[in-house]
Amino acid sequence: MSDLTHINDEGRAAMVDISAKQVTLRSATARALVRVSPATAALVAAGDAPKGDVLGVARIAGIQAAKRTAELIPLCHQLALSHVGVEGSVDVQAGLIELVAEARTSGPTGVEMEALTAASVAALTVYDMVKGVQRDASIERVELLAKDGGRSGAYRRDPADLTG
Repeated sequence: MSDLTHINDEGRAAMVDISAKQVTLRSATARALVRVSPATAALVAAGDAPKGDVLGVARIAGIQAAKRTAELIPLCHQLALSHVGVEGSVDVQAGLIELVAEARTSGPTGVEMEALTAASVAALTVYDMVKGVQRDASIERVELLAKDGGRSGAYRRDPADLTG
C-alpha cells in the first residue's frame, strides 16, 4: 500500500517486523548545529558558561538519550548499542556549536534514530546550558551525516549540503 516502512497494509502506523532481517554491524553519524552569539560561543569554548561545562554535559545527555530512543520514538526498536559517542566543537567567530553523535550496534536494524536523538538532545542541552546568557540561541539543523550496514548499504550526506 505504501513505500513508508511504518505503515501496514491497512494504512495504519505499525512497528516494522525485523525478525527475519540479518544481524550486521550498523553505524550512523548525525549532527546538530546550535547558533549563538560569538560572545556566548567564547564562554562555551572556554568552559566559562555560568552553568559550567556546556559541551561535557551535552555529551553525556546525548549518550543517555541515544540509549532511550525507543522510549521516545514510538515505533523504534529497543537496541543493544555497542557504542555511542557525542563530540562538540565551537566556532567562536561564527557563533556556531556543532554536536556530532555516532551510534553503533550489531543487529537487524539501523541506528540512525539513535544518532539523531543523541545529536538532538545534546543540542537541546546546549540551549539549556546557555539560555541564562542568551535566550535567542537556536538549534538550526539536525541531520544524518552517514550510515553503514544493513540492506540499503552506505549513505553519506553530500558535502555541499554541510555548510553551517
